[in-house]
Amino acid sequence: MKSQLEKRAANIRAGIILATGAAGSGHPGGSLSCTDILTVLYFHEMNVSPENSSMKDRDRFVLSKGHGAPALYATLAEKGYFPKEDILTLRKINSKFQGHPDTKKLPGVETSTGSLGQGFSMSIGMALASRLDQSPSRIYALLGDGELQEGLVWEAAMSAGHYRLDNLAVIVDWNGLQIDGTNDDVMTVTPIGEKFQAFGWHVISIDGHDLDQIMEALNTARSTKGKPTAIIAKTHKGKGVSFMEDEAGWHGKAPNEEEVKKALAEIGGEW
Repeated sequence: MKSQLEKRAANIRAGIILATGAAGSGHPGGSLSCTDILTVLYFHEMNVSPENSSMKDRDRFVLSKGHGAPALYATLAEKGYFPKEDILTLRKINSKFQGHPDTKKLPGVETSTGSLGQGFSMSIGMALASRLDQSPSRIYALLGDGELQEGLVWEAAMSAGHYRLDNLAVIVDWNGLQIDGTNDDVMTVTPIGEKFQAFGWHVISIDGHDLDQIMEALNTARSTKGKPTAIIAKTHKGKGVSFMEDEAGWHGKAPNEEEVKKALAEIGGEW
């Protein structure tokens, strides 16, 4: 299982690089940092089907950090929701693969995101609806660490804790960097775990690139009752590409042709 997931993650990283390179724009750094998390969600954890993307009791994933769209697109393509070559139209005029996910354009995209914090709020609405419907569906939301600087994130966290939404799991992609530099220089977000705990969440801290830790944390979240779970995943921006790793400059800059070739050689995935 683990070796298969590693291959999937390498393929997804290759897709991210190829798509952003073809577009000449986009957000490769934060897409690469969350790749391992998405890989485990879609190929181990979630009950989803590309053959029936609207099945009633499916699990739902919300990319609250909507600028990480290349990671979501590459993951959905790897899963079989659409042909892999399609994502190479990223950010082109009339493409279904815009800079932020559009639920009206693509199967598998549960909600349009981009305005930071709003995806998290919508995931809470989904969790409440799932409870009212007595559905087994679980809701997963991925937040960026810079996104935690948005006030509505903490209003949402308070609401989820109040309603004891144990069918909701939030993963924080904590790579420590955002477009203007480090989180600590822009607006300190730590301590992250303690803040979620204060709002009544069960908190798990993991290495966000360790597949075993990701699987274990998601399994624990599934078995936790009476409160939502926040998984604080320590990651590296640009993970898998040496010249991108831990560099804030790769937050919103696309690789050129030479950099694409170098990155693909390091990643070793297939697309």
